[in-house]
Amino acid sequence: MAGAGPPAAAFERRVLRGAAEHHYLRVRLELPDGGARPSVAQFKQLVVSALRELHGEVGAALPVDVLTYEEKTLSAILRVISSGLVKLWSALTLLGFYQNRRCAFRVLQTSPFLLALSGNSRELVLD
Repeated sequence: MAGAGPPAAAFERRVLRGAAEHHYLRVRLELPDGGARPSVAQFKQLVVSALRELHGEVGAALPVDVLTYEEKTLSAILRVISSGLVKLWSALTLLGFYQNRRCAFRVLQTSPFLLALSGNSRELVLD
């Protein structure tokens, strides 16, 4: 009976990769020469046209939602299915023109959790 103690605990490591259904991106459109600012519908159309330009009709069919849009700062929060994150990010990065004027999308933040985009520790002001 010596050595018949309790069985050794078995530990199992589980890593979940890509478990999130959607990814969220905080983006900003930069128009260096100013001019007309796009409305939310024009902004969404610009995103879809960037996908179409780089990835064709299959890319344009990628479900992308504009959750928030600030016309004053030209910034938005976009939601995309996780499998389409790289396609969306690359299409936005390579877009160079809006209405025959130079432009650039800047991806400011990305996360599988919408709550993570609610604040920015770099802009945090403590009293």
